[in-house]
Amino acid sequence: MLTLHGFAYSNYYNIVKHALLEKGVAFEEHTVYTTDPELLQVSPTGKVPAITTDNGAHLSETTAILEYLEEAYPQHPLLPQDTVARAKVRQIIKCLELYIELSTRRLLPAALMGVTPDPQVIEEVSATVARGVAALNELSEFRPFLCGDTLTLADIYCRYAMAIPQLVGPKVLGMDIVAQIQGLPALMERLAASEVSKRVDSDMRANQDEFMQKIRERQNP
Repeated sequence: MLTLHGFAYSNYYNIVKHALLEKGVAFEEHTVYTTDPELLQVSPTGKVPAITTDNGAHLSETTAILEYLEEAYPQHPLLPQDTVARAKVRQIIKCLELYIELSTRRLLPAALMGVTPDPQVIEEVSATVARGVAALNELSEFRPFLCGDTLTLADIYCRYAMAIPQLVGPKVLGMDIVAQIQGLPALMERLAASEVSKRVDSDMRANQDEFMQKIRERQNP
């Protein structure tokens, strides 16, 4: 059986977990944190998530895992059949990752711990987010999903990639990033109402205390 390595408080872990659940792939979860040396056995960079396939191969990096799942488990596809449509899903994922999630992650210490951010960093993040928002407004269809009438990897990725922007935007940038993308607030509500999302969210909440303890241990060894 496929094994998913990581922890339930990780948004990237939950992207893969959500995809597995949507596709109906049987898997087991192995809780391991980035501070645990054993993670390096399955993820050479020490990042989560990682998976161990049915035949014992180890894979890491979220998008690589998602691509593997689509190829290895074609049932309940989360990518369109049309090649251009598939590329558009990947394009939206890249916009979410590079311009929205990774950019706002730079301001996470300011949002969580009240650290005063460098004004230049705020300027850089704001400019990058603005490019991402403009691109997503151009690329997204919201009929009712990002790429049409069917749930795709873009929607799953978006749900969890928007977690940090939703935190950082109002607290540090003074902006609601989700609201700036026309149609996204309604989509986020639709995605949150699904049974898969509810299960993932429940597991995430259950893992919060243990995750925060790991953070405290890293800060005070």
